[in-house]
Amino acid sequence: MLRMLRHSFVALTLIAGPVMAADEIGDAERGAELYKECKSCHQVGAGAKNRVGPQLNGIFGRQAASMEKFRYSKSLKRAGNDGLIWDLEKLSAYIENPKAFASDTRMNYKGMKRVGDRNDLLAFLRVYSDNPQDIPEAQPTARALSHDIDPTILTIVGDPEYGEYLSSECLTCHRADGTTEGIPSITLWPEEDFVVAMHAYKRKLRPHPVMQMLAGRLNNEEIAALAAYFSLLEE
Repeated sequence: MLRMLRHSFVALTLIAGPVMAADEIGDAERGAELYKECKSCHQVGAGAKNRVGPQLNGIFGRQAASMEKFRYSKSLKRAGNDGLIWDLEKLSAYIENPKAFASDTRMNYKGMKRVGDRNDLLAFLRVYSDNPQDIPEAQPTARALSHDIDPTILTIVGDPEYGEYLSSECLTCHRADGTTEGIPSITLWPEEDFVVAMHAYKRKLRPHPVMQMLAGRLNNEEIAALAAYFSLLEE
């Protein structure tokens, strides 16, 4: 049975897309096994439809939150409006930690932490994108797409009082009481999630240009202080 499944997969990928190009990212066949974690919400392949999550055919090169008749979170809609195109690096970062990438995402998934697993999964999904060799941003690279933060950054103990002093700029848009009026709440965020998100802006993995600018001005201690303050802020 396993041999038959392997032959079926190879036959399908020869029709759907260039297997060799996908394999340069990772092991597409192993990615098919990892995709089983996703298929309860996402469909891919012939006849794929939107379910709890959008269908994933053609995900490489697709503008974020662009599938018609699918209800996306506000964060992903803003990301799409800001010009986010799903390429290899952005998809890897999103799968690694969805809520750090888009805070109000409806994708209730804890994240795939191992870069090798993400590479294999994306090699599989890339098979179902039309002409992926024509998408420059999706070209496979030899480097491992790891978005992990230096562990020493996550050990920094933030000073919430200093964070309160720094928070005025954040609170020009975000509401201290945790309500959301066109912008996600950051009140009571776990500190690690806050730090990861801010570094994603610094590295331009999250696309909002204003947040990229603001995060780029902050050093590690200042980010830790803001994280400590907002994690304790009462709604």
